Amino acid sequence: MRLLVLGGTEFVGRAVVESALGRGWEVTVFHRGRHSPSAGVRALHGDRTAPDGLAALAGSEEWDAVVDTWSAAPRAVRETARLLRGRAGRYVYVSSCSVYDWPAPAGATEEAPVVEDASADAEQTEYPRDKRGGELAAVEAFGADRSVLVRAGLILGPYENVGRLPWWLTRIARGGPVLAPGPRDLRLQYVDVRDLAQWVLGAVERRLSGPYNLVSPQGHATMGELLDACVQVTGSDAELVWTAPDVVLGAGIEPWTQLPVWVPPGSDMYDALHSADVSRAGAAGLECRPAAETVADTWTWLRDIGGVAPQRPDRTRKGLDPEVEAKVLAEVRGAEVRGAEVRGAEVRGVSDTTS
Repeated sequence: MRLLVLGGTEFVGRAVVESALGRGWEVTVFHRGRHSPSAGVRALHGDRTAPDGLAALAGSEEWDAVVDTWSAAPRAVRETARLLRGRAGRYVYVSSCSVYDWPAPAGATEEAPVVEDASADAEQTEYPRDKRGGELAAVEAFGADRSVLVRAGLILGPYENVGRLPWWLTRIARGGPVLAPGPRDLRLQYVDVRDLAQWVLGAVERRLSGPYNLVSPQGHATMGELLDACVQVTGSDAELVWTAPDVVLGAGIEPWTQLPVWVPPGSDMYDALHSADVSRAGAAGLECRPAAETVADTWTWLRDIGGVAPQRPDRTRKGLDPEVEAKVLAEVRGAEVRGAEVRGAEVRGVSDTTS
């Protein structure tokens, strides 16, 4: 197979490249030259936002498939897809579950309503509309039968440049009491970036088309399993202090950003981010590795690069301020002490009454 990856040097794109190389595919990456590509690929340089930025892709060269992870102005997807439509067999656009009308209901399938006012011709606007515009651009150029729309949910794993799992690993590695948002058995939905990559390549081989929600089945892991794995792999003395959702929210802490991955159960946000129907992707071959493996491999990668994960400039920084965490932990511990004192007094009162 001959594969062209647009980007291919960071997170999702890099995982796709490495998975393709592992299958013995011939891989070309088209990128701006800001990051070094994986060994063994052919690199072409260009900036999709600049005039004549696609010049390196002009010509007669052909590929079996194109994988595109673009998340800014949809017109960049439109222009690239139009240029390649007669020279590539299939266009795989890594989109997002964010394309669904917010909030998507629990159990949302690929048939759920998507955001309106998205356009393949648009300049950069907001993430959901940009991703939907990218989808429209891919389908416009390659048709519904030769385009694959990968509506990914939460993505974790090595090379992460968004700051979710790396933040948890770094925080837990520091040790001490750690604010752990409950409940401990909160069911999560995410996909390891390497499992996403393997599914994408399988989709190319199977000649799949259309949209797919790509994330693990709900409950593939829990919040407790994820954070326990972080404690184990870092070898720290961290103590997970499980804290009720109402306490976390009452402290003004933002789900998803200040406490990455976590959102409160029973909320619209939880239904939208951790409750998608992924049966279509499962039937098409999606396999998800254990959470412990994702955490361990991310920790190994993080240590290999010096302990500081890369951060995309177009994504908000994740994590909780240490002072805020300490204040909430103190309140939680104080409430525990007061509760113990009340329970002790009640026991003593019963004892005095019955003596």
